[in-house]
Amino acid sequence: MENRHGLIVSCSLTKATGQAEEEAALALLLREKKRRPGHLTVGADRRYNTRGFVRAARALGITPHVAEKTRYNAIDQRTTTWEGYAVSIRRRKIVEESFGWMKTVGGLRKLRHRGKEKVRAIFTFTCACFNLLRMKNLEAKLSLG
Repeated sequence: MENRHGLIVSCSLTKATGQAEEEAALALLLREKKRRPGHLTVGADRRYNTRGFVRAARALGITPHVAEKTRYNAIDQRTTTWEGYAVSIRRRKIVEESFGWMKTVGGLRKLRHRGKEKVRAIFTFTCACFNLLRMKNLEAKLSLG
């Protein structure tokens, strides 16, 4: 998801294993880095505050803006003191809003389809629907302002 407008840029479906989430996030970051060279940041919740994820993101040249932990914190002062870090942490709320919308309105709380390909198609379609609704709301906001 991009921070400025809250649109979903890319999506990936994985089996929830505890490690697949980090691997999928890194694969999406690598794909985005190839598409848009330059300095990128990634905002993520506390779950991604691990040495492995932070090290891998930095190896890709991407600054990880993951939520801090009180114990076993993988990020340090060189990241958390920047103004952009505070912005990323605030904007994380938008990511959670999209997941909430997909579960309630998009019907992803309880899937009615079986099989990885069908679920991937429904998930991708729901992400696209969220983007259409978000763009409609952004356009309405811009025309008022």
